[in-house]
Amino acid sequence: MASTHKQTGGIRETIKTIVYAVIIALVVRTVAFEPFNIPSGSMIPTLLVGDYLFVSKYSYGYSRYSLPLGPPLFDGRILEHQPQRGDVVVFKLPTDNSTDYIKRLIGLPGDHIQVIQGVLNINGKPVELQQVDDYVERNASLSRFVQYAETLPNGKRHPIIKSAGAAGPANNTPEYVVPDGHYFMMGDNRDNSLDSRFLNNVGYVPAENLVGKAQIIFFSTDGSAALWEVWKWPWAIRWNRFLTLIN
Repeated sequence: MASTHKQTGGIRETIKTIVYAVIIALVVRTVAFEPFNIPSGSMIPTLLVGDYLFVSKYSYGYSRYSLPLGPPLFDGRILEHQPQRGDVVVFKLPTDNSTDYIKRLIGLPGDHIQVIQGVLNINGKPVELQQVDDYVERNASLSRFVQYAETLPNGKRHPIIKSAGAAGPANNTPEYVVPDGHYFMMGDNRDNSLDSRFLNNVGYVPAENLVGKAQIIFFSTDGSAALWEVWKWPWAIRWNRFLTLIN
């Protein structure tokens, strides 16, 4: 009998430990940091496919989308902090309010945004662009892209790449006026990014849809090794990207 009670008590303690661990993980995920991975190349060269990063949930305060599954418990944001131009932001896609996107915040409420001949213009002024060494993508074959250092009006400097020069509709856009309470997002891979330039697909991002600020890369893999191919892991892991702060 005593043995049965001990077994029952041990199972109960194990279940309690698991429940506590899940609760703690959910709390941390909701109020502090949430992990995300990068599935597309729209933020190259800042973020690469296969990067895993932590996003700080507290940076902009909390909305319904800070919670798992985004239940409509309240409107707006609690403890709101304004994002800064140039932040790399995770947000819920406005057209479905469920898909996670990650882009760079380019336009603040009231800004006039336009791309003219491939150059970003903010409030009627072209941003500073400085061509730097080409970005070389090393996958099955080598791909080379023209790379620039772009400086936003607040002094935020970050890299972008371009492949289509000044051609194409994404490089010659109408003027966008960012509505109050919304933000304008763009990818750093300017010719391969579905972002706020495409109003029917992404468009202006409501403040409520901001999930958090991308802070640090904690793991990265180039995808050349499957999960079970343990012997390939050392060559598939991008060791130089571990614990890299996101600019």
